[in-house]
Amino acid sequence: MTVAHRIAKVKRTTKETGIELTLDLDGSGVYKVKTPVPFLSHMLEGFSKHSGFDLIVKATGDTQIDDHHTVEDIGICLGEALGEALGDKQGITRFGHAYIPLDEALVRAVVDLSGRGTLNFKLNLNTKKRIGAFDTELVEDFFKALADNAPMTLHLEMIHGRNSHHIVEAAFKSVARALKVAVAHDAKSGGVPSTKGSL
Repeated sequence: MTVAHRIAKVKRTTKETGIELTLDLDGSGVYKVKTPVPFLSHMLEGFSKHSGFDLIVKATGDTQIDDHHTVEDIGICLGEALGEALGDKQGITRFGHAYIPLDEALVRAVVDLSGRGTLNFKLNLNTKKRIGAFDTELVEDFFKALADNAPMTLHLEMIHGRNSHHIVEAAFKSVARALKVAVAHDAKSGGVPSTKGSL
């Protein structure tokens, strides 16, 4: 039996941003990312590569004011696309976790594709307010937008770390690997992985 690719396309246009995003959960980690926030583009490329999801992002935004609107709205679109691509969630594994190291940094991500948006964010990025031109406060905003709009439960915790770039990159990669497990087809599943019968 051939299973169709789980693909979603999302478009969001506001006075602050313009975003077009395509997500294929059954891809091979191919990406084409163009945003006005270079550090976020780099993180999204790593997310695609390590999740195995194909990802296309084309974004514009009012970054002359601040990167916040663009970063948050991309998180919203990625969350919406994930939820749309999963559909009724028949036969998925549902839960996933991953520990990802990057040099001295170690980050754990745990996800539940529960249909309830929750973020527990425990990354210590207080030692450095910026990574290049990127405001590290926006990392939490991105993941909250992702979790709320998927919607899913996401626990993201730093176990070790000193370098903010390493911590954030390990975070994106750990979420990618956790989602790769959670969206995978469970051959033994009898349908939706919930006693309620829906997620």
